[in-house]
Amino acid sequence: MSGHNKWSTIKRKKGALDAKRSKIFSKIIKDITIAIKEGGISDPNMNPRLRLAISNAKGANMPKENIDRAIKKATDKDSSALHEVTYEGYGPSGIAIFVECTTDNVQRTVSNIRSYFSKKGGNLGTNGSLSFIFDRKGTFVIPQGNLNEDDFIMELIDAGAEDVELIEGFFNVTTAMEDFGKMMKKLDELKIQPETALLERIPKTTVKLDKESAQKVLNLIEIFEEDDDVQNVFHNLELTDEMIADM
Repeated sequence: MSGHNKWSTIKRKKGALDAKRSKIFSKIIKDITIAIKEGGISDPNMNPRLRLAISNAKGANMPKENIDRAIKKATDKDSSALHEVTYEGYGPSGIAIFVECTTDNVQRTVSNIRSYFSKKGGNLGTNGSLSFIFDRKGTFVIPQGNLNEDDFIMELIDAGAEDVELIEGFFNVTTAMEDFGKMMKKLDELKIQPETALLERIPKTTVKLDKESAQKVLNLIEIFEEDDDVQNVFHNLELTDEMIADM
């Protein structure tokens, strides 16, 4: 799981330094909108998915007025309908790539995703074609602050943590999908605000490539992440320390 945690650390740093901070906020606003549209309730106490979206918004330092504005807009009956769609395919060197999108135009989105794959030497597959490669897991990034490492890790294990790593002042925690809510409840009880709390697709095994081939895959992943319709990108590329140093 450490390879995934390395990737999470890289994404966190990129997010913190990203000049396109609005891109991060845009993703969160879509999460808030979907949560309210699907749950039919704008009260986070009664809508677990909305509560999670707000938690992630706070972790990303989104201003409260932005959060409130997003909630108000999502309750507007005339707001654009958003759809959650996923795409699966293989990138350069056969690396598996799973793309999660939220869009108001599915036809546009699938056309763009197919184009990115084909232009970079990959191909779009059918839904379910990568189900044997990825597991759905809960992932949490929690600032260490003044928390005692040993004591806190024991608390996390009691709440269902499968894997915990302390990396550069942040606990990177992985749970089974069914223990995601249990971990959220434990953090609420401890009054701890995670920087992120997500359901992600974690590869069961990873593929190691040479530096040049790996860079081609990373270039494709970056193209996906720059698309406004794309919420998350998951892959099974093994990240070496050398690649991480370059990133």
